[in-house]
Order: sequence, then C-alpha cells, then structure tokens
Amino acid sequence: MNYSNKFNFVAHRKIFFIISSVIIAAGVVALLLFQMNYGVDFKAGTSIDVSVGQAITKEKAQEIYKTAGFDQTVTIGGSNSDRVSTRFDEILNKEQIDKIKAAYAADYKDKVSMEVNTVSPDIAKELAFKAIIGVLIASVAISIYVSIRFEWRFALAAIISILHDAVIVVSMFAIFRFQVDLPFVAAVLTTVGYSINDKIVIFDRIRENLRFSKLKTPADLEVMVHDSIWQTMARNINTVITVLIAAICLFIFGSESIKLFALAKIIGLTSGAYSSICIASPLWYMLKKNSLGSKRKVVAAAEAKE
Repeated sequence: MNYSNKFNFVAHRKIFFIISSVIIAAGVVALLLFQMNYGVDFKAGTSIDVSVGQAITKEKAQEIYKTAGFDQTVTIGGSNSDRVSTRFDEILNKEQIDKIKAAYAADYKDKVSMEVNTVSPDIAKELAFKAIIGVLIASVAISIYVSIRFEWRFALAAIISILHDAVIVVSMFAIFRFQVDLPFVAAVLTTVGYSINDKIVIFDRIRENLRFSKLKTPADLEVMVHDSIWQTMARNINTVITVLIAAICLFIFGSESIKLFALAKIIGLTSGAYSSICIASPLWYMLKKNSLGSKRKVVAAAEAKE
C-alpha cells in the first residue's frame, strides 16, 4: 500500500520535538517556582476518614469540622454518601483527633467510626525516594529488554520517549497544580508499561521492513520509517482508545480518591501514543541515519581504493 499521501511524521519531527520541549520546559519552571502539589502520602500530615452511618452533605461535614476548630475541605464518599474524608497538612495530636470525633458524635452519636492515618516527615521522604527509584528501575529494565530484543538504537529511542511520557505527566501535574500522591506514582509506572507497548509495535514493524528494504540514502530510510508508522497506526490507535475509554470512565464516574489517578492515566496514555509516533520513531531514524551515512562513506572509500 502506498503511504506517500499520508502525513509524514518523520519529516515534521522538529515540530513535535519543539512541542514536547515547550511542555517540559513549562513543567520545569513550575517545579522550580512552586514544586509539586504533594498529597499527604509525600508530606507530613494526617488523613481522617469518618463514617457516620447515614448520608451526610459536604456542607454539614465542614460545619462539624468548624465546630471542632478546623476549617477543612472535605470529600464525601461511600455507597450511601456516609463517609467523610479529610486531609490535614499538619500532624494532629490525640487531643485534636478526639475533639473531631466528639464533634461528629454530637450529631451522629454511636454511629461514628473513625480511621486516622498519619505520615511522618521521614516516612514521606522515604515514599518519595522509593517512588523515584521505582520509575528509574522500570525504565532501566525496559531499556535492557529492548536492547536484547532489538538493538541499542531502538533501546535509546525507547528509553528517551518513555522518560518523555513520564516527564510530560509530571509537567502537567506541576503546571496545573494537581495533587501528587501514591496513586499518581502507580499511574506513572503503568504509563511507562503502556507506552513501551506502543513503541514495540512500531519498532517491530520497522525491524521487519528493514530486512527487506534496500536503503541507500537517508530519504530511503525516511520513507521506510514513515510507511512503518502508518502500517501500525490503526493497531496503536485502537489499543490506546480502548484503555483511554476505561480511564475516562474512571475519571467521570470514579470516586474523588481515584480521579487524579485516572487523570494521570489519561495524560500518560495520550502522551504515550503521541511519543510512539512523533518522538520515538523519528529519534530512531535520526540515530540510524547517521550510521547509514557512515556505511556509505566506508563503501565509497573501498570503491576508491579499487
């Protein structure tokens, strides 16, 4: 099939590199100016989940907290809207917790049950450190796998593009000040997994086409990569859309605690599909183009000697 009339992602690679660079640069600036909006998982604080045994409104829950001396934003959840979740940026002592429980008990008596989770500064730092290590280990393991299955140029293009996807998610959360917690880390790690899947599909097709293509010039290589992208386009798009629909449904219909996880997945899946087509494949082309030029020089030198 002739793909010459299709949009050439390889030829327009500079545009995509600039778009990604601008988003990442904006994210870095946001990180330097404001840092990430860490949730209680990554900073010292206390989270309280109160079950009152019957439906409760957000306004009523906030009023009870004001009675206890706290002006807090609350989240209502549970199957019957009977659960109130609240996050505090400071570590509450026993007296403060007892005061909150007493304020709820004043209205809901013995139906009140409370779950309190406290994160100390040391634990918060340890969680943040382990999250970074987890992402790095996943990236290195994927790089090794791709190196074994393909070759180092594919591995280098893959590792740069999956790190690109992870950084894009972080950048978007930094720019828009979305809260970062442990589900966010899970979303980043699964983004890395889904992202490499798309790239493997395209790389596998490039490798197959490489065996049967007679590449003499960079233009020949560009056409081969261009055709490989379009040959796998339908499969990649269908795969991403399937998972994207599930992530969007989670974001729309899920509870407050899972919405940011779903949002990170939506951003990551979109970035993964984008980078597979617009970043990874053009990167491999640039690396391979240089080697193609080197081989051409060697052949020319050999012919000159003859």
